[in-house]
Amino acid sequence: MHPVSTELQMHLECISQEQLEPCFVYDLDALRQHLDKLMAQDVVKLWYAVKANPLSRIIRTLAEAGFQFDVASSGELHQVLAQQINPEQVLNTGPAKSKRQIDEFIALGVRTFVAESLNQVRWLNQAAQAHKVQLKLLLRVQLRWPKGEKNPLGGDTLTPFGLDPQQWHGLYLADYPALTCIGVHIFQWGNMLSADKLLHLWQQMLPPLQVLSEQLGFAMQVLDLGGGLGVPYDDESEPLAWQDVLTALAQIKRESGVQELWMELGRYAVAECGYYLNPVVEQKENYGEQQLIVSGGINHLLRPAVAGQAFPCALLRTSTAPTRAFNIHGPLCTALDSLGTHMLPEDINEQDWLVFTQTGAYGFTESMPFFLCHPMAAEYVIADGNLHLLRESAAPSSYLR
Repeated sequence: MHPVSTELQMHLECISQEQLEPCFVYDLDALRQHLDKLMAQDVVKLWYAVKANPLSRIIRTLAEAGFQFDVASSGELHQVLAQQINPEQVLNTGPAKSKRQIDEFIALGVRTFVAESLNQVRWLNQAAQAHKVQLKLLLRVQLRWPKGEKNPLGGDTLTPFGLDPQQWHGLYLADYPALTCIGVHIFQWGNMLSADKLLHLWQQMLPPLQVLSEQLGFAMQVLDLGGGLGVPYDDESEPLAWQDVLTALAQIKRESGVQELWMELGRYAVAECGYYLNPVVEQKENYGEQQLIVSGGINHLLRPAVAGQAFPCALLRTSTAPTRAFNIHGPLCTALDSLGTHMLPEDINEQDWLVFTQTGAYGFTESMPFFLCHPMAAEYVIADGNLHLLRESAAPSSYLR
């Protein structure tokens, strides 16, 4: 786990003394420093994928840093607009755009859309004509890689994201006068930690995308590469260097000839600002292995069950005891409720707290908090060096009827 500063350690220890239940903490000061580094370039236009963490203070910090916003649902859109963000700074992505949602987005001022199907193109044009507006359109393309090539968001597996080039070839853009096709969107991998691998994948994409734009008769002004930039979840993996990513992106921009490159960062933008504090219930030995039972599990951190990869974990207090492997399990009555195996001091006990890092992304809102009726996690932020409680831990009685 990455070391935390003395000031942050004090804040986390203070919370552990006040709270009885697990909670999330987001260091907005550290987030702003990270975002400023990401924005100090002219190679790529950055959008924030709101699905990673839609907390109001997170969104406002990103807006202040200059990010645009990638939203994939009506709920995400309303949360973004509630932070006084201009709807023209919103890009609507996602495979399930109904006629009703499209109409709502346009009515609220959104003008840039990623089309995932021929139906969506038709519906977008109809809604734009009804509202008497012109929309910017990107076509999402799903590619099949050579046999044996796999990637986390598809590869040779069919997904609901976009269409294959052959399907898009049947599109006659002149039939949709309310839409201006400005480019293509392609994103089929996740949590990549190698800039060289990313460059290789991007270079494989270019030829079929360029052929598609030529056959459909539009200039590919924008190439949206989606997200996929990773963060390490173990001590062995090296962080992805932003400068290496920029070098790769600059090469793609030259080779593609587009006016703008776009990326929709989620995890890479906010993961490292987040911490999840979790009290230990007990330690026990089972078939020669050490187990820790903790108060919160996949009801608050679902990713380990979904992705098979745990968040980094450490003991909150300082200990000089030797470390050993502990299998960490949450409170749910299912064997799926595992937060991974971690090396921790062997003197850990039921008065202790664990801190899980990289939880600024895919934590609170990518969880299953209602299963078994445990309390919902509280949420704190650190801003200008001060600790603020944004959301109290909610008892099951607050949501059960």
